Amino acid sequence: MIRWFKRKKDKGAAEVENVPAMEPVEAEESGENDTSTAPAEEIAGEAEIRRETEPEAEAEIQSAAPENEGGPEDLRPDEDELPGDETGDEAEEEDEIQEEGVPRKGFFKRLRTRLKGTREKFTHRIDRLVLGRKIIDDDLLDELEEILITSDLGVKTTSLLLGKVADKVKRKELSDPAKLREQIRAEIRSTLEIEAPALDYRAQKPLVVLIVGVNGTGKTTTTGKLAAQLKREGLKPMLVACDTFRAAAVEQLSVWAERTGVPVVKQKSGSDPSAVAFDALDAAVSRDIDVVLMDTAGRMHTKVNLMEELKKIHRVVEKKMPGAPHEVFLVLDASTGQNALSQAKLFKEGIGLTGLILTKLDGTAKGGIVAAICEELQVPVRYIGIGESVDDLRPFDAEEFTNALF
Repeated sequence: MIRWFKRKKDKGAAEVENVPAMEPVEAEESGENDTSTAPAEEIAGEAEIRRETEPEAEAEIQSAAPENEGGPEDLRPDEDELPGDETGDEAEEEDEIQEEGVPRKGFFKRLRTRLKGTREKFTHRIDRLVLGRKIIDDDLLDELEEILITSDLGVKTTSLLLGKVADKVKRKELSDPAKLREQIRAEIRSTLEIEAPALDYRAQKPLVVLIVGVNGTGKTTTTGKLAAQLKREGLKPMLVACDTFRAAAVEQLSVWAERTGVPVVKQKSGSDPSAVAFDALDAAVSRDIDVVLMDTAGRMHTKVNLMEELKKIHRVVEKKMPGAPHEVFLVLDASTGQNALSQAKLFKEGIGLTGLILTKLDGTAKGGIVAAICEELQVPVRYIGIGESVDDLRPFDAEEFTNALF
């Protein structure tokens, strides 16, 4: 039995970082430009409709921009007006834009560029490992194990992957070190391909999506980007500001709503988030909304009371509209590595998950965590974020991601 099978189970396992106590903060998305402090005069034409409900469930509905003032093709504002837009690489790739409202042709190139940190930590080290080697022996597999674990694939995923490689070596199906890289690539792609129903926003009307996660993952920004993309696809989305705890969270989501022409249901800070969710469902039906995106407060996965509050939102939504929420997306910051995996496990146990959104893959060398999460949770990754512009939130494609990584 080769040495890497004899290693202790806890070798290379990252210690879960302590999440700081959740306090009202001015911005949620570390690493992304926050829009919560945008001056009020930037938001023009705000139309608000008050609906009479019970006092504890009274919510404010901010209307979208009039339909005759721009369709999907006019969805995206000027680059300098978008929350969280970036310059630099974007400016160099303007020639790759096909037309307004159509995704850029050069997304794969941008994805590959943004995964540079992970590729250098992972695939480049594999290339150096097999360079000049003639056979696949115990020493090579031992070093390969270290590369995989330190690239945040985790102990469990690494053991499964190396087990498959070892079986092929034993059966004489794999002997050339030069082909080891391609074998690893195939195994990772297989790990990322989780069997799950296709994401269909037209399956229900309204289709309710609960978006959860801890503070700092880019949750509110991701919710706004997703609303913009759904509108571009011809759907009628609605934003719901269920994050009534974090300072300026409601305002931040309202800015996204204004700039994308999407209605938002909101209350003042400190209100009961379950009441906001309850009221939003009535509003969605009356306004013929296709997709309801509920942005919840950033909840520390280690705090039982906060998780219970999230479960309450889930129960209220389900009672109000049987079968809802139809999707529960967990937003994870890929740069936190193994801590993201710990968060995902507890959120899955607490409320159940139907999909994951991995953000900030452009600023980390820990992209291998995507494979670890898919292997251990068997929950599909629905979207990945590789930058700060609206177009940098894209549907996840296992083959495309693997090709860019290698």
